[in-house]
Amino acid sequence: MNRNTLSLGRILGIPIGLDYSWFLIFALLTWVLATGYYPNEFTGQPTQYWILGAATVILLFASVVLHELGHSVVARRYKVSVHSITLFVFGGVARIETALPSAKAEFWIALAGPVVSFILAIFFGMLESLAGALAPLLALFKYLAYVNGTLALFNLIPGFPLDGGRIFRAFVWAITHNLRRATLIAASLGRFIAYSLIFLGVWQMFTGNFVNGLWIAFIGWFLESAAVSEVRQQTFQDLIAGHQVAAAMRRDYTVVDSGDTLEQLVNEHILGAGRRSLIVAQNDQVMGLLTLRDLKEIPRTDWATTTAAQAMIPVERMRRIQPDTELKDALREMDRDGVNQLPVMVGDQLQGVLGRDDVISLLRTIAEFNRQ
Repeated sequence: MNRNTLSLGRILGIPIGLDYSWFLIFALLTWVLATGYYPNEFTGQPTQYWILGAATVILLFASVVLHELGHSVVARRYKVSVHSITLFVFGGVARIETALPSAKAEFWIALAGPVVSFILAIFFGMLESLAGALAPLLALFKYLAYVNGTLALFNLIPGFPLDGGRIFRAFVWAITHNLRRATLIAASLGRFIAYSLIFLGVWQMFTGNFVNGLWIAFIGWFLESAAVSEVRQQTFQDLIAGHQVAAAMRRDYTVVDSGDTLEQLVNEHILGAGRRSLIVAQNDQVMGLLTLRDLKEIPRTDWATTTAAQAMIPVERMRRIQPDTELKDALREMDRDGVNQLPVMVGDQLQGVLGRDDVISLLRTIAEFNRQ
């Protein structure tokens, strides 16, 4: 989980997080339900409307979690690792760590989410029929049945990277046997649908339905941005494919003594030389790794008295990779551990340091050669 995410715990071993943007949609939807939907469904007290509104939004996002868990459970069946599930302003996303093994896997993983939403729509529809004369519960289950059904149908729109777009990509991938080509075709269709939504939204805004039009246009803009991001990600994967850590790592790493103070290291190596990580050693033996993140966790008032050995990540806890590791795997490990640098070692022997900026530098070089 990153700093913009609030951890909610784990379900089936998968970390569940709440992006802070979620609170915006929570407040907005609660207000809409409490002032618009529930007063039109039954006569009650304002406090009752607000409590029901908040409860409805929580249940709605619980449904989104189940939708994403549907993706995650099927992904695990195909040996695809799921890093986390995050709820944000537009719903939720399951973050997958490992590459999809086949078009068949993508199809079933993508389909699982809408299937869960359809099941939830049926479930809440059944509860609606059982609610009888209990107007508040009737209104609650009616709304949740409608929204889950709508969520399932919306996600089946073939606008990549929606679930429907991923199902479409799976079909193209199965036909062409080329993931890159399938991604570009699916993203092009996704952008067309996104621009169509933007046009529809703007048209509604100018014909009197401003709020709905603005929302539709905003969704279209989000889908267009997501499709472009997927294309960039695919291009990035294409560029680093086949390249190993040895091609990008820095061999001119800086080794500092374990007894040096943080103030000394900052002045000499970080501010002075622009280093973002330092190898800490004692008697030519690697003791650990000191990064900017480690430094920031120590109050500046203590830098003069805190040594590198006290602030570093000890070698026994230090994440490391080997020179022959695929770059994509190294970056995936950085993402999983939330680090920006990794020592490159063979046994106990340090070979270099790999940072995200080193990968970017290599990609620029590869792109330059490709343009010739």
